[in-house]
Amino acid sequence: MKTIADIMAIRDKMQSQIIVRDNSDGEIRVVVGMATCGISAGARPVFNALVDEVSTRQLKNVKITRAGCLGMCKLEPIVEVFIPGQEKVTYVHVDAEKAKQIVANHIVNGNVVTEYLITNV
Repeated sequence: MKTIADIMAIRDKMQSQIIVRDNSDGEIRVVVGMATCGISAGARPVFNALVDEVSTRQLKNVKITRAGCLGMCKLEPIVEVFIPGQEKVTYVHVDAEKAKQIVANHIVNGNVVTEYLITNV
């Protein structure tokens, strides 16, 4: 980085990445906390169940991702669902079966699975 043009090029590149993260294409994002605490609580089978269920249902607008620590270790495994235009929904103490229900009820049918919400802990 030697000139203003170099700095501007970096800025432009980063702006395009921010736009991609904006999620304006309507993609649903499902995040599984997979730090050490999440993995030890069973997050890996939860992640795999989500991937399998989304694949089986051929949901092209759903992206399953991993995150590090979500900050609530005693509530792991944690799954967060981000649907554009809606509030983030945080599910806690999720297992593989609950993960499948979250896909079926929340992501496919638009009904939050209230019994797995963080507010019910």
